[in-house]
Amino acid sequence: MKKTVISFLVVLIAILPAIAQKGNKNYAPNKKEKSLLWEISGNGLAQASYLYGTIHMIGAKDFFLTDKTKEAFNKSEKLTLEINMEDMMDMSNIMPLMMKSFMKNDTTLKDLLTVKEYEKVKAHFDKIGLPMMFVERIKPMFLSALGSEDLANMDKAGEVKSYEMEFMSMAKEKEMPLAGLETAEYQMSMFDSIPYKVQAQMLVESLQVGGEEGNDAGGQFEELVKLYKSRDLYGLQAMLQSDDTGIKDYEDLLLINRNKNWIPVMEKMMKDEVVFFAVGAGHLAGEEGVVALLRQKGYKVKAIIEKIEN
Repeated sequence: MKKTVISFLVVLIAILPAIAQKGNKNYAPNKKEKSLLWEISGNGLAQASYLYGTIHMIGAKDFFLTDKTKEAFNKSEKLTLEINMEDMMDMSNIMPLMMKSFMKNDTTLKDLLTVKEYEKVKAHFDKIGLPMMFVERIKPMFLSALGSEDLANMDKAGEVKSYEMEFMSMAKEKEMPLAGLETAEYQMSMFDSIPYKVQAQMLVESLQVGGEEGNDAGGQFEELVKLYKSRDLYGLQAMLQSDDTGIKDYEDLLLINRNKNWIPVMEKMMKDEVVFFAVGAGHLAGEEGVVALLRQKGYKVKAIIEKIEN
């Protein structure tokens, strides 16, 4: 039960898309800086810390960790994720969060969708084995994370891996402390700022993009994974910039403000010890991504570029 709930939260809370960002182009990662691993130094730091871009869920066959990444991890004294996943191991913390995933005032998906849209959503979740009685009152934006046929199929086959979970396991072996850049409560609260009706339309559109109407979802997901494996943050941003699920209208809420909020937290942590930060790769790219924001603050943020194995 605990593992199921944790996996559910990882999918519904942790997966947030990369969105086009505005800002000073001089600081953003360029086309040549193809790396998921970045070294943060300078600006008064006694020792360098590290920043790694993850993809929250990926097929086991596509999962990889390079020697340089392992070396950086082993040099580090603390692992910091978007949220402290150790908190998710305590059922007393999980259950209140699960309750916050439900819509208020007994609102249901039927209240938000047309009959045709509702049937489309029902058909999708029936197909992946989630009865509507389970998802009927869940905030639609959380359900959008399950709109991908690829993730659903990987989950059924038991072939999903999580970079966050892998890093947590490595930290446990090293007896390395864990921390978070923000709380799960904060992540959950962000979705309360988006009207349920808007979220419901995002859900329907995510299913359309996910192949329910003949679109090539498999091809899109494969291209996303291909770009990730090639460490091409620039390409990832360009691909996700064309997102048509309506999420871009809330880029400040879901991405840019979070990036900005993380910088002082990171600065405080890096002053005291060597930290390995692991966050969604979409947060690194762009003109208001974490790399650019750190550079604006005076830090040297260097891409650790390695040979890409086929």
